[in-house]
Amino acid sequence: MPILSRPATTEFSQYYSRYIDRVPDGDVLGTLEAQQRETQALLRSIPESRADHRYAPGKWSIREVLGHIADTERIFAYRALRVARGDATHLPAFDENAYVENADFGSRPLPALADDVQVVRAATLSLLRPLSDEELGRIGTASDSPISARALAWIIAGHELHHVAILRERYL
Repeated sequence: MPILSRPATTEFSQYYSRYIDRVPDGDVLGTLEAQQRETQALLRSIPESRADHRYAPGKWSIREVLGHIADTERIFAYRALRVARGDATHLPAFDENAYVENADFGSRPLPALADDVQVVRAATLSLLRPLSDEELGRIGTASDSPISARALAWIIAGHELHHVAILRERYL
């Protein structure tokens, strides 16, 4: 099943190597499932008193990082759905900073944001698990670059790995 294999470099923009390269070889679905458990353990360990912490002026708070993780996974999963279904519509880029600025994550309790990350991951897994080899290999266009549904699964995993590393290194 192609979702298990690392996507070819022709299946995504070089920009996304920064995420895909973080993901260990093997079953990306297994990685996504393990992340769900591991990330939730980390998020549930963060006290509410740290939720508004920023490691530097102008950087997102922990709440905003969690909101960003959930929003970005929603967008990447939506792209995977569109590509897997053969939708040839060019999908636009998105401004992650505008999403965070307009979301008011600061008013949400940290456990609610952790719940959101968990629910989004469950929906992503529900979308990806039944995809056929053909669906996973389809190529669409997002942000003016080719992208496969398989690559999007790997990008989702790598994006979370990227932000969890930043949380551990710079916030906690």
